[in-house]
Amino acid sequence: MTSNSTDEGYEEILTDDDGTVATITLNRPDHLNAWTWRMGAELDHAIAAFDARDEIRAIVVTGAGRTFCAGADLGGGTWSSTGDRRAVRERYATDGRQPHERNTPIMAAMQGSAVGVGLTMVTEWDIRIACDAAKYGYVFNRRGVVPEVGSQWLVPRLVGASRGMELLLTGRLFRGREGADIGLFSAAVPGDEVLDHALGMARDIGTNVAPASAAIVKRNVWRSLAEDDRATARRREDALFGYVASQPDAEEGAMAFVEKRDPDWKLAKNTDFPSDLFDR
Repeated sequence: MTSNSTDEGYEEILTDDDGTVATITLNRPDHLNAWTWRMGAELDHAIAAFDARDEIRAIVVTGAGRTFCAGADLGGGTWSSTGDRRAVRERYATDGRQPHERNTPIMAAMQGSAVGVGLTMVTEWDIRIACDAAKYGYVFNRRGVVPEVGSQWLVPRLVGASRGMELLLTGRLFRGREGADIGLFSAAVPGDEVLDHALGMARDIGTNVAPASAAIVKRNVWRSLAEDDRATARRREDALFGYVASQPDAEEGAMAFVEKRDPDWKLAKNTDFPSDLFDR
C-alpha cells in the first residue's frame, strides 16, 4: 500500500508507505529543503495522518538531495504574509497534538546537513540518524534570534546541561559523528547509508515491537522527562506494566520468541492505548 504525495495536494513533501512503515521526504532540493510555512504545515499534516492509521508502526522523515534541511527559507516563503500562512495552516489543520503526543515512533533520517529549524524540529522526534560527516547546528543566536520548538528545554535533557548550554549558546556547527558521540543522535553513518539504516530500524520496530507497547513507552518516556517526582513516574510505569502484562500481546510475545517466529500482535497503537492511565 502506498500513498501518493498528490493525494493531499502536498507541494513541498512526498509521502509513501508500505503498509507498515511510512516515509516522508522533504522535497525542496533546489532550495536545500529549506523550511517554509507550507512545508511545516504539510509535514505536520502527514505525520498526523500516518499516526492515525493503526497499521503504520513507524514514520521515517528524510530529505531529497544532498541536504536534509538548511533551516528556514529566509528569502522565499517563510516570511510570507499572515494571510497566506493562515490559509496553509487551515488547509492542513490537524488535531494539534505535538510529536511527543503521537503514538507512532517518528525517526529522522538526516542524509545531509541540518541547521536551525531543520535541527530543532527533529530534536523533538524520537530517533535521529545523522550523516557522520555532515554539519548540524542550533545557529539561532548567530542570526539574532533564539532556539525554538522547545529545544531550550529538550537539548540539555538529551546531552546534559553543560554541553546543551554550549550547543545552544554558541550556535556552532558540529559534525554528525560528534552529535552521535554526545547522545543527540542515535547513530551517525555515511550519508548514502542513512535512509537504509533508519528504514531498517523502522522495519524492525514494525515487525518485532508490539505497537501498543511502543506507543506506551514513547508517550511515557516523554511524560517522564517532564515529571518532577520520581515516585509518581514509578507509579505510572507500574500501572502501565500491569496493563500490558494482562493483554494478549504479552502472551504472544513470549510464544513468538519460544517458537522462533514473527509475532502476530493483537493490540493497536491507538485503539488499545490506555489513555486513562496517563491521566493519573
